[in-house]
Amino acid sequence: MLSRVFGFGRRAFESLSEQEILALAISSEEDDGRIYRGYADGLTDSFPQSAKVFEAMAEEEDGHRDALIELYRKRFGERIPLIRREHVKGYYERKPDWLVRPLGIAAVRRQAEAMERQAYLFYVEAAKRTNDASTRKLLDELAAAEQGHENSAHQLEQKHVPGEVKVEEATAEQRQFILTYVQPGLAGLMDGSVSTLAPIFAAAFATHDTWQTLLVGLAASIGAGISMGFTEVASDDGKLSGRGSPVKRGLTVGIMTTLGGLGHALPYLIPQFWTATAIAAVVVFFELWAIAFVQNRYMQTPFLRAAFQVVLGGALVFAAGVLIGNA
Repeated sequence: MLSRVFGFGRRAFESLSEQEILALAISSEEDDGRIYRGYADGLTDSFPQSAKVFEAMAEEEDGHRDALIELYRKRFGERIPLIRREHVKGYYERKPDWLVRPLGIAAVRRQAEAMERQAYLFYVEAAKRTNDASTRKLLDELAAAEQGHENSAHQLEQKHVPGEVKVEEATAEQRQFILTYVQPGLAGLMDGSVSTLAPIFAAAFATHDTWQTLLVGLAASIGAGISMGFTEVASDDGKLSGRGSPVKRGLTVGIMTTLGGLGHALPYLIPQFWTATAIAAVVVFFELWAIAFVQNRYMQTPFLRAAFQVVLGGALVFAAGVLIGNA
C-alpha cells in the first residue's frame, strides 16, 4: 500500500529507454481501447447510440496500438517488455469508473476527454526523449491524433448521437436518477420526518425529559430507517419496473429515513426542555420545506400544493404527538 502511495518501486519516466517508452505506449493504447469498450458495454442497454461512439473510439485506439507494435518490431524485434502505467512514477492512471454500473453519459464523456488530454501530453513528452527519426515522427503523429480526438469524438457523436437522440438519452438518464435515488430518498425523508414526529413529541411532552426523548427519537429514527430500507429492497428487484438496483434504493431510503427522524431528535441533546423543543420545531419546518422543494424540483409538483400537503400532514402528526404526550 505504501509503495503505491509514495511511488516506491516505480521507475521515473525520465529513466525509461526508447524501447520501454514504446512498450509503455503500446500497453497504454491497449488499455484505453479496453476502457472505451467497457464504456460501450455499460451504455449499450440504456444508451445504444452513445455506445457506438465509444466502440468507434476503441477501434481508433487499436489502430494506434498496431502502428506502435509495427514500429517496435522494426526497431527492437518481437519481444515487447511488460511495462504498464502503474509501473512508472508520475504517469497518469485510469480510474476504474468503467466498471461502475450504470454509467452516466455526462461523466463518461468528461472522463474520455480527460483520457485524450493525458494521452496527448504523454506522446509530447515521449517524442522529446527519442532520437530516432521514425519513432519521433510516429509519436508526434499520435500526439496530434490524440489532440484531434476531441474533434473526432465530436464528429462521431454527431453521426451516432444526433440532437434528438441526445435529448432522449439525457431524459432517460434523468428519469433513471429519479427512479433510483430521488423517489426512494423522498419517500424516506417523508417517512422519517413525519412519522417520527408523533413518538418523539409525545415522549417529550409526556416526560419533559430531554434524555428520554432523545432515546425515543434515536430508536424511532434508526428503527424506521432499517425497516424502510429492507422493505424497499424486498419489494422490487428493479428488473421489471426499471427502478434500478434494489440495494442502492434500499440504502437511499434507509439513510434518508434515519436522517429525517434524527433531524428533530438530536436537538434533545440540549438539557433545557423548551430550548430543545423550540429548536426541534424549527428543524421540522426546514425538513418539511426540503420535502416540498424536492417534490417541486424533481416530481414537478406545484410548490404551494406540495407545501400544503406536507405541512398539513406534518401538522396533524405533530398535533397527535402533543395531544398524546399531554394526555
